[in-house]
Amino acid sequence: MLGPVILAASRSERTRRFLTTTPMTRPVVGRFIAGESVEGTLPVIKDMADRGLDVTLDVLGEDVSDPADALRARDSYLRLVDALAPLALGPRAEMSVKLSAFGQALPGGHDLALRHATAVAEAAAAIGTTVTLDMEDHTTTDSTLAVHSELLRAFPRTGAVIQSYLFRSEDDCRELARAGSRVRLVKGAYKEPPSVAHQDRAEVDKAYIRCLKILMTGDCYPMVGSHDPRIVAIAGELAERAGRGPDDYEFQMLYGIRTAEHARLAAQGHRMRVYVAFGTDWYGYFMRRLAERPANLAFFLRSLATRG
Repeated sequence: MLGPVILAASRSERTRRFLTTTPMTRPVVGRFIAGESVEGTLPVIKDMADRGLDVTLDVLGEDVSDPADALRARDSYLRLVDALAPLALGPRAEMSVKLSAFGQALPGGHDLALRHATAVAEAAAAIGTTVTLDMEDHTTTDSTLAVHSELLRAFPRTGAVIQSYLFRSEDDCRELARAGSRVRLVKGAYKEPPSVAHQDRAEVDKAYIRCLKILMTGDCYPMVGSHDPRIVAIAGELAERAGRGPDDYEFQMLYGIRTAEHARLAAQGHRMRVYVAFGTDWYGYFMRRLAERPANLAFFLRSLATRG
């Protein structure tokens, strides 16, 4: 029951001001946020690469309301590309982009977000890597998939994200399960109305498995975004049944969550990619992490009490 309350708070400016200005929260936030700058995050990226882990990098920021902020978000990703180039990691270090950070919600925002995403995808391709378009709330789904379709023309490795809790997602998976397509499947982390999304966790899980079956039996490259041990096990079984080898799909998990599982999967020869978020605009992302799992909220409250 706490999940919807936390997600509602993630949109509260009053709660945002309180948590982002309280010094006690910063060390706790560090569990989920790898750093505040590109320079501060590079050691994390290098360490993960040394341990056989791939990364997808999110420069935190979303819901911009000013074209100048959208331009700054684009430039932040271009600086990230410049910093990644000397590491020569290629596709082992890709980027995850939220189009709302690129001005998607502004007047004419679809075209603006497409221009900024194109610039980042072009820079990423120049260093041998790619971009995945994060999915946000359901009102942005059509626009995000349309931008994805446009990017595929010049950058065929551009990834898309599908959220299993949306009723539409099985159809979207069928559309995306084509050769060359890269699809990250997640359960979904936004507060959605009952008219568009499953509300019961068990139904979300069932929808996830149905979507995963579509992707695994299709011609796409599935990216299994889940920390759920049952989902991880089922994904392995479905991949084996579909004749997929270790290079034909991958697991993805968040930085700071189930880190021992990251290592276990990598040690077993699976491709394991960690979603590494960094930057100063961490509030919305952090609150969604708290809402996803009661253990995350308990960790947060326990840490605040200890530091208080």
